[in-house]
Order: sequence, then structure tokens, then C-alpha cells
Amino acid sequence: MMKMKMLCSLLLIVLTIQSSWAQDEAKEGYQFETIYDLEATSVKNQNRSGTCWSFSGLSFLESEMLKAGKEPVDLSEMFVVRNCYSDKASKYVRLHGNLNFGAGGSFEDLLYVWRNYGLVPEGAYDGLHYGESKHVHGEMDALLKSYVDAVITNKNKKLSTVWHKGFNGILDAYLGVYPETFSYKGKEYTPQSFAKEYTGINPEDYIIVTSFTHHPYYSKFIFEVPDNWVWGEVYNVTLDDLKEVMHSSLEQGHTFAWASDVSEKGFSFRNGVAIVPENDIEELSDSERSKWESMTKAERERMMFSFDGPVKEKSVSAEMRQELFDNYLTTDDHGMHITGMVKDQEGKCYYKVKNSWDTNNKYDGYFYASEPFVLLKTMNIMINKNVLPKELKKKLGLK
Repeated sequence: MMKMKMLCSLLLIVLTIQSSWAQDEAKEGYQFETIYDLEATSVKNQNRSGTCWSFSGLSFLESEMLKAGKEPVDLSEMFVVRNCYSDKASKYVRLHGNLNFGAGGSFEDLLYVWRNYGLVPEGAYDGLHYGESKHVHGEMDALLKSYVDAVITNKNKKLSTVWHKGFNGILDAYLGVYPETFSYKGKEYTPQSFAKEYTGINPEDYIIVTSFTHHPYYSKFIFEVPDNWVWGEVYNVTLDDLKEVMHSSLEQGHTFAWASDVSEKGFSFRNGVAIVPENDIEELSDSERSKWESMTKAERERMMFSFDGPVKEKSVSAEMRQELFDNYLTTDDHGMHITGMVKDQEGKCYYKVKNSWDTNNKYDGYFYASEPFVLLKTMNIMINKNVLPKELKKKLGLK
């Protein structure tokens, strides 16, 4: 009987400890409550290619088509990539090689192709004609760069009449022959007619917005980043305006494309969050400062970037954004697609972000970027201009 009582007591202790552990575990981590969750197509995989700008931009257009009442469609990223590479080569050669040439791009590229060449569905141009089931562009990228450099430095001292035809021949071999016409759902299209007749959206409704202090607010300027080879213009607004535009877009049921820097330690796709923890010692109380100063660098980083749950984050200013941009600490790393907003257990807002790195992470290909992270690290966003507040639209000279 005594042994039975002892066993029961031990069992009670174990159950109590397990219950306590379960409660502690339940308290850990980020707990998100949905504010906006807008419709999007399936998560794609850019794999080993530098084409995030095409994946994210087209994902945004696919959501815009859904918003317009169209059936879900998978648009071809490689059709956009192919057209950009071809025209980028012409400009690179014309400028004697004084232009950034590579796989990188921006949302301006997407608008450029959409306006000049149209769009096609994935089935009409999958871009996989070189023995791979997923995009692997290292060989192609290197070959294309070597080709245009050889054209520029050739010893004939003048260009041949077929160099560009040869360049497009490489694109044909790797990505597939250009789809002049194709059939989709029983109807014949050209890329231009598909973009105009089937998508139900108009490229003239889309603009790119940013917020920096080195140009006047409420003006347009050519965005000074290496991948903006088309020299596309962006609209410049205040940081408060940028935040309002993001909120207004989601509130009206429109997603938006997001170009950002993801090189920060606070960005963790694996853990599914992106944050900018407050680590300025001037902001700490005396007791907090004393504790902070006693820690090693590794201990500080472990505390800031444990991703175990909400942490205090920076208060972001326009000056802070500009300083990071001017010093190459915020660069045009990655294009993504913001499809919603949530709040954590402390009531802080995060943007729901659709990525193009497959679904192998905590949130099946999505992650949550805190509002401070988005305000600090945003390069620009592509939006439907009709989501702009009336007064802001007027300031920007838009109809």
C-alpha cells in the first residue's frame, strides 16, 4: 500500500511537471491572430536562380487577377526572365558593358515586359529545357555574361549583324523557343493578346512606391540600384505615407509586391519571422544596461535572435532608413509578395509574406515580417495605384 501511495505521488509530480512544461511551451513562440489574409496562388520555387523579382511580381499579378474575379492561373516567370535577358543584352552592348548584367532584376522589369511583350501561362513557357526539373541557372547566367562580354571585346572592332540572334539562340536552348502563339483553355493567344484579353488587369494601373530622403517627396525618380537596368521610375512618399499605403492596400483586399533586404540576422525564413530587435544601449534602463553590458556578444545575439517569441524592436525613422541605404546596408536583395497581416500575442503587427523558396519552412513557404522590419528594410513596393488614399494620389499627380 505504501509503495502504491509513493507511485501515485510520483505520478502526480510527473504529471504536474509535464503540465507546467506544456504551459511554458504554449507560452513560447509567436502566436499570430489574422487581421487580413488575402487570396494567393500556390507557393513556387525559384530554386537556384536569381529570379525572385519575377516570381514575386507575377505572384502579385496572380492575386490581382483573383481579386478581379479570374480563375487561378500560374503565369510564366521564365517568359519575363527571357525577355529581360534579351533586351538587357542589347543595352549592355550599347553601353560598352557599363551596365549591371546578370540574373537580378526588379519589379520595373515585370512592368516593362508586361507592357512591351505581354504575359503567358506557365504551360506555354516553363523555361526548363536543359535537363533539370527545377530552375538551375548558374551555367546559363555565366554563359550569357561571357557571350555579351565577347561581343564587346571582339577584335573586329565592330559588331556582327547576328550577335543578338546568337544570344537569343542560347536563351532558346536553355529556356525554350519563344512562344509567338500558344493555346490556353481551348483558345489561341499571343503573349500580348493573353495579357490584354485574359488577365483582366491593366499594366497602367500598377506603380512602384518607395520612401527615401535623397529625393523630394511626392516626386518620381529613377531608383539607383544596380538591378534597375530598365531605369524605371518610382514614386517617393514619406515613411508614414508608405505605411498607410501598405495598410490601405490590404484593407481594400489588394496584396502588394515587396522588394526588401533579407541579409539581416533578424531575418529567419526557417523560423518564419523577420524582426529588428532593439539593441541600442542608450534606450535601456540602468538595470537593463548593466545586464546587457555583462553579456558576451554571443549571449546578446542569442537573446535578440532566439525567435522564441515577441521582442522589443526598433522604432524606425526616415533618417535611419536613408543611412542604411546610403551605406549599402539596405540593398535590393530579394523580391517577395505580401498577402496579409497578423498580430502577435502582444498586439504587434506583422505582414504575411509569400516567398519563392518552396514550402520547406515553418509556415509552408510563408513567413511573418514585423512592421518595424518592413518599414526599415523595404526598398520599394509594387501596388495597384487605385488603393492610394485620395489625397496622396493627388500629391503624386495620379489619376
